Amino acid sequence: MPEWLVLTFAMLAVCAVVVIITVVRHNTAAVDEDPNETPDVIEYMTMWIGVVYAIVLGLAIAGVWEGRSAAQDHVQAEAVALHEISERVRVYPPDVRNRIRDDVNTYVGHVVTTEWKEMSDDGKVTERGTELLDRIRRDVTDYEPKTDFEAQAYQPLVDQVTAADQARSARASSTGETMPGVVWFGLIAGAVVTIGMIFALQIRRTARELILAGLFSALIAFLLFLIWDFDAPYSRGVTASADPFLDLFPNVDG
Repeated sequence: MPEWLVLTFAMLAVCAVVVIITVVRHNTAAVDEDPNETPDVIEYMTMWIGVVYAIVLGLAIAGVWEGRSAAQDHVQAEAVALHEISERVRVYPPDVRNRIRDDVNTYVGHVVTTEWKEMSDDGKVTERGTELLDRIRRDVTDYEPKTDFEAQAYQPLVDQVTAADQARSARASSTGETMPGVVWFGLIAGAVVTIGMIFALQIRRTARELILAGLFSALIAFLLFLIWDFDAPYSRGVTASADPFLDLFPNVDG
């Protein structure tokens, strides 16, 4: 099911629950109950609960967005390091140069096809990708430079292999969800409390108040969905992209 459809159903469901509870409460309220008699302290508490929950939601959204941005940075760093390896080996003999470039292209092709799907479906990188990167490392480190010019290029190439390995490790560690379960418990519980305070204020007097209560609840549902959508950088919604690999290695099929 498309995620936008899930979001639509969730927002409609929240609105429906608020409307149903409000209507039921209105029909079962005492005849002499006056909605205008809500104590001032309840209004004050409701205001501060909403403010605190809004801050928590903002921090959660900022956190998952930062995680998503960091995941994209890992992809960019890995792609750049591999591209530097492919370019810097031009000073090596043709057979060595072509072997390293072929292995780099093979690794990139595996990442943008097989491994990217594995990260999306199972939240992990593949052992095959690790083997292919190890092959690139062996290609670079096992070669013994024959000239001073090659010797000058050797250490920078080793450094780029290290950079690619570090970026891959960082990418592997960011494939899963970033929000702990206890945070999700707090977010959902806070949503229930915040929406529940609507009924403490006796919002049941006019259709306008009912509409506003529904929209407020739908907004909270949308923000929670947004946090969930960003929580897995490679799996949902606005995901980190493999475009850095495809941009730097246009001949690799993605």
